[in-house]
Amino acid sequence: MKNCKKVFIIALIVLLSGQFLAPKTVQAQVFEVGGSVGLSYYMGDINPKMPFISSDLGWGVLVRYYEGTRWAFRLTYSNLQLNGSDKTSNYRPERGLSFNTKVHDVALMAEFNFLDYFTGSRRSGLSPYLFGGVSVLRFNPKANDGTELCSVLTDVDFDQNIPDDGTGKYSRTALSIPFGMGVKYSLGQKIGVALEWRWDYSFTDWLDDCHAYYPTVNNEYSDPTNFTNNNGDLYIQRGNKADNDWFGYLNFSLTYKFVLPDGKDCNKRDRYKNYE
Repeated sequence: MKNCKKVFIIALIVLLSGQFLAPKTVQAQVFEVGGSVGLSYYMGDINPKMPFISSDLGWGVLVRYYEGTRWAFRLTYSNLQLNGSDKTSNYRPERGLSFNTKVHDVALMAEFNFLDYFTGSRRSGLSPYLFGGVSVLRFNPKANDGTELCSVLTDVDFDQNIPDDGTGKYSRTALSIPFGMGVKYSLGQKIGVALEWRWDYSFTDWLDDCHAYYPTVNNEYSDPTNFTNNNGDLYIQRGNKADNDWFGYLNFSLTYKFVLPDGKDCNKRDRYKNYE
């Protein structure tokens, strides 16, 4: 997860610097709508090191607006399945923890194309790109039998005085910072495709229902292997509360382009001459 943070910092610097380096062009209002499909995965207390372990199917829809040939802005909805298991990751198999959750994510992101790009262009129909933004996500970790882990409070943080009697709750809504890289290609006058790898740093450590300490009284969900011997001791480590959870989405997208004339000039040839 530390390597992901370094990648995020580098991507942010490049993305922001591109604002000053990219050429400015005037164009009509260009929108693209489409969808994506790919593999989603989780990284956190149950799997801190290995991307794509227990990966699952994810999908999404998007609307993209182009501000010239270098900058674009998009609104996306992603429906991602995240899974984690101590047995599969082999990180701390003595705990025997596992979870699964559906993540509903709405993100607003900016994209920077390294090369001039315009869907339908004969000259500029291919470009690598970086992207970043902010998102709101909704999640609900569950056990293999479908039990909502938040409702049985399988983890506590005594420093925050969260009760261990089953009455404490945590928010299942959080913010995250999505960022990543990809490559775009124009298949035709109206159709574009992209392959991208997205990472999300979430502002929650509860995607996996594993945060800090075991409750003093455990159950089949909080301590499935009886690691604590259920002796009522405080501060037996269950997770690392210093690190928030991550998730990723490697996906392929297909979009369709709409061009809305802006009405600022009546010479269509001049308006589109940069994109032929």
